[in-house]
Amino acid sequence: MVPTVLIVDDEKHTREGLRQALEDDYEIYLAQNADEAFNLLDAEQFDVVITDLRMPGKSGMKVIDKALAAPNKAVVIMLTAYGSVESAVEAMKRGATDFLTKPVNLEKLEILIQRALRSRNLESENRDLHQRLDRKFNLEGIVGNSPALEKVIERVRLVAPSKATVLIEGETGTGKELIAQAIHQASNRSKGPFVAVHCAALPANLLESELFGHERGAFTGATERRIGRFEMADGGTLFLDEIGEINLSTQVKLLRFLEQRTFERIGSSKPITVDVRLVAATNRDLAAMVREGTFREDLYFRLNVVQITMPPLRERKEDIPLLLNHFVNLFAKENGLEPPVFEPGAMKCLMAYPWPGNIRELRNFAENAVVLHRGGRIREYDLDPKFRGGTGVPLPLPVPPSGQSAPGGGDAGEAAEAKPPLSVEENEKRLLREALIQMKGNRTRAAQLLGISRRTLHRKLQQWPELDVIDR
Repeated sequence: MVPTVLIVDDEKHTREGLRQALEDDYEIYLAQNADEAFNLLDAEQFDVVITDLRMPGKSGMKVIDKALAAPNKAVVIMLTAYGSVESAVEAMKRGATDFLTKPVNLEKLEILIQRALRSRNLESENRDLHQRLDRKFNLEGIVGNSPALEKVIERVRLVAPSKATVLIEGETGTGKELIAQAIHQASNRSKGPFVAVHCAALPANLLESELFGHERGAFTGATERRIGRFEMADGGTLFLDEIGEINLSTQVKLLRFLEQRTFERIGSSKPITVDVRLVAATNRDLAAMVREGTFREDLYFRLNVVQITMPPLRERKEDIPLLLNHFVNLFAKENGLEPPVFEPGAMKCLMAYPWPGNIRELRNFAENAVVLHRGGRIREYDLDPKFRGGTGVPLPLPVPPSGQSAPGGGDAGEAAEAKPPLSVEENEKRLLREALIQMKGNRTRAAQLLGISRRTLHRKLQQWPELDVIDR
C-alpha cells in the first residue's frame, strides 16, 4: 500500500513544490491551514504529516497534537522559515519526528520520511509480535483444566515474577518448552528476549561455544568473534532444554555463571556480566545422574531452586478432548479445511490410549485426522488399531460353550490359552465389539462373522448399549 502524506502550509508554492517532489512515491493530500488539516485528519488516516509552524489561525503545533491523537499516530515533520531551538524543542516534545527549516532540502526530507516510516513499521511489527506471543504463551493459552495441569499453572504463576532458576522435568512431548515460554511471558522480562538452546542437538565440543561465545582464533575454525546465547539473552530468559546432556566441562562453566552471574568467552579471560534468568528442562532423572556421577551435585542444586514436573498425558486424560479440539481446529484453519467430528466411541478409545508420545503425539494425530478425514465423522473403526487396544491383527473369535468350534475356525482351548481367562459376559462383549469394528459397523456381516443371527446381535446391543456407538 502506498503511504499517505498530508502537507499543511499556507504558502501555495511550498505545498505544490512538496507535492511534485513526493507524489511519485506517496499519495499526497494538501491543506492550506490547520482547519482544513483537521477535516482531512478526521476523514483519512495518514502515514506522514508535514506541517508549517506559523500559519493564519491555528499554528502547526495544533496540527501536531491532532495528528498524534489519531489511532494510527502518523509520523510528523515540522517546517518553518522561523526556525529556532525553542520551536524545535517544543515540536519534538509534542511528538514530532523531526524539524526542518525553509527552504526545504528535498533530499533530506525524503530521507527523513523513509527513515521515520521504517522505524514506525518496525515498532508496529514488534507490538504485533508481542501481542501474538502474549496470546500464544500466556497462562490463559495453555489448554487443559485437569487437576494435574492446574497444579503446574499455579506453580508458574508463583515463580514467574521472581528471579529464581527453574527446573522443568517431564517426559518427552509433555510441553516443557511451552511452560518455559509461559514463565517468561508472565515475568517482568517479557519484553526481553527468550533464547532457547536444545543441548542434545549440539555436539559437546560446540555447545560451550554456542552458550558462552568465543574470540577470534580461540580454536581452529574460529575466524571471527562469536556472541553466545547468554549474551543474546541479556535482559531476558535463557531456556536450556535437555540439560542432562551437557558434559562435565560445560557443567562447570554453567555452575560458575549461576554462582557469580559472570562468564568468559572461549579464548578470553575477560569476565562478562549479564542479567539472564535461567530455565532448564530435562526428561532424564538428574538426581539419579548425580548418584551415578554423570551430573554435578552442586549444579543440580543450583538448577533445582524451583522444580516444575510436567504430567504425562495419560495422567491428565480429561484434557484429551480439549487438546484434540484445539489442535484439530488449529490445523483445519491452517489447511483451509473443515474440522472432523469424533464419535463418542472414537473419543472413548482416544481417552483410553496411553499416548506414549504425549502432547506431541496427539498433535500429530490431530493433523493426520484433519488432512485425511476433511470434515467427516471419525468412528471407532476409523482409528488405527493401536488406538483401539489392538495391534492390527484380528482378535481370535469367539470362545463358544462346551468345546464347539469358534466361528471362523480354530480350537476353543487354544483361544482360551492365548489370553487370560475372561468371564463369559466379558468375552462375549469383547468379541462382539471387535466383530463390529472389523466389519466397520455392518451388523449383518458382524453377525455372520460371529455365527449368530442379526436378531441375536440386535438383542445383545440392547443389552450392552455402550457398544451401540459403533454405528453403521
